[in-house]
Amino acid sequence: MKKSAIVVVALCLFGIFGVGIAQAQKIAYVNTERVVKKLPQSAAILKSLEAEFKKRNNALLSKRKKLKKLEEKLGKDRSIMSSSEIKNIEQDIRRRRRELNNSSAEFREDLNLRRSEEINKLLRKISEVVISIGKREKIDMIMSAGVAYASKSIDISDKVLEQLSQEFKKKGKK
Repeated sequence: MKKSAIVVVALCLFGIFGVGIAQAQKIAYVNTERVVKKLPQSAAILKSLEAEFKKRNNALLSKRKKLKKLEEKLGKDRSIMSSSEIKNIEQDIRRRRRELNNSSAEFREDLNLRRSEEINKLLRKISEVVISIGKREKIDMIMSAGVAYASKSIDISDKVLEQLSQEFKKKGKK
């Protein structure tokens, strides 16, 4: 009698939980890396960063050329220079090289910081669009990073790309 009561209770519980499990769950996947690469906003970010840092980059190129000319002059005219002239030019070369290295490191650091800021803004926008698509299409879960495989049937990356591209076009027309 006890065993049959336990079996009946177990079957009832399984039936209750089975109904919850049997309900279809809508799952989707978005390939954020692909979305970022294909978005027109990504190209616009690169162009704006290039324009923002162009002056500094040109200044660095100019410093490199001057340093190279000075090194070539020392190599070419070393035999006709006095030891004090050689010493002065070598010190100038070391000083310029140090300044160039410091300026280059600062430039790279600033560029990477700005690039990260812009990419993070873009990722936040992508996240907003993913959430809006999820709500609109009543998706229970959308996965992104760390997915080993996702079939094309649950991949919403193209929808995200389309919506963000349309928003970019509208923004450009304003």
